[in-house]
Amino acid sequence: MTSLAEFTLTDADRELLPTAEDVRRYAEHGWYLSQRLFSDEELATLEEASESFYAGRVDRPLPVRPPRLADWQPADGDVQRHNDYIHHQSEAISAILRKPLIGAVAALLARADEIRIFQSTLILKPPRPQEPSNLVPWHADRHYWQTCSSERMLTAFLPFHHCDEEMGTITMVDGSHLWKEIEGDDSTRHFAQRDRGELEEILARTARFNGAEVTKVPVVIPAGHVNFHHCRTYHGSGANVSARPRRAISLHLQDGANHYRPYAKADGTPVVYNHDVLVRRTAEGHPDYADPTYCPTLWRSAP
Repeated sequence: MTSLAEFTLTDADRELLPTAEDVRRYAEHGWYLSQRLFSDEELATLEEASESFYAGRVDRPLPVRPPRLADWQPADGDVQRHNDYIHHQSEAISAILRKPLIGAVAALLARADEIRIFQSTLILKPPRPQEPSNLVPWHADRHYWQTCSSERMLTAFLPFHHCDEEMGTITMVDGSHLWKEIEGDDSTRHFAQRDRGELEEILARTARFNGAEVTKVPVVIPAGHVNFHHCRTYHGSGANVSARPRRAISLHLQDGANHYRPYAKADGTPVVYNHDVLVRRTAEGHPDYADPTYCPTLWRSAP
């Protein structure tokens, strides 16, 4: 059993937590740029470990291959790379991502007593302005997490370096986490399998439905800082027009109350998340999104 001693912060860590005003702004805008949470040494380790992973080192291979696994391989060429479950497959990366400070920041923003990892994706956007895969269209992570009960999940976007518009940084649609969804609009298919123009239209239509404007905010992220966004916040990113790869991890986080729920598309087809073939089962026979092997706890408040 995990000890609460594992979820402690130093006095220096506590100085890096979001303030009450930061938490209020997150609730209003749907995203939050942190203070510096990672050192130069940790960022260097992340880059070194990612290169080792790309070269074929996998410390903990997945026992089965989920149906929609993002799993870039060298044979895929110089496209944008996405590799899921990096927090599980790489020991060196896992050790850095699982620091309690990340969970404590997320817990304050989500107003939760516990934070677990839900998923993580290693990303490399090559310096190729014309590469179509470098353009990430507008989407909200919640659309792909319909088998989750929670509406408080969030994502921590961690670049390994200073990340700005030139590199195709993440861009938030400000306040979009407060929008109501259009009834019957099925957005469960991942953006990589959808037409960019279709997703642009979904964003515009949803904004009109809510009587809202689409305000796009490219987030300039200094080295070691992290951008957190709500699971319902629309976001995307542009081309990398710099001279170097954009390296990052999207660390998807769940509050302690989150659990599996059956969910079907409009045509009755059940939605299946990649975890569903990996994680242990609950007493009711459902996938357990608290399985410590794939969904380790980052933070738990003292009782």
